[in-house]
Amino acid sequence: MASYALFNQAVADHIGLHPTDLQCLNLLTLEKAPVTTGRIAELTGLTTGSATRLVDRLERAGYVVRERDTADRRRVLVVPVPEKVAEFGRMWDRLGAGWSTLFDDLDDSELALIVRHMKRTVEFSAGQVERLRSDDFG
Repeated sequence: MASYALFNQAVADHIGLHPTDLQCLNLLTLEKAPVTTGRIAELTGLTTGSATRLVDRLERAGYVVRERDTADRRRVLVVPVPEKVAEFGRMWDRLGAGWSTLFDDLDDSELALIVRHMKRTVEFSAGQVERLRSDDFG
């Protein structure tokens, strides 16, 4: 995990973002449509104030713009800028090309074990995050 955190920091440094901003950008690319800052808070676990500051930084860096929701003018949506996201994607493709080769020599049962472990880790981590955020964690 520390190795990934250092990698994430290096990628963020390279493109001039904070690691949390980088992870938010990743999450935004997984969403099917533009989202509100409140949704970003939900996705990242940040407070709405912190999520607003994160969106401010992404907007200053040119990765997102804020637009009024055409269906509800009171809502403001955070919209990724396609050109900047594509630029980020190309850099990620150059970095990520080597990741997939790490699995080339594994058979299906070994890959299944890794996938099963990763899913369990994600579920366990989500539970621990929820536990830490609860009022009864002591």
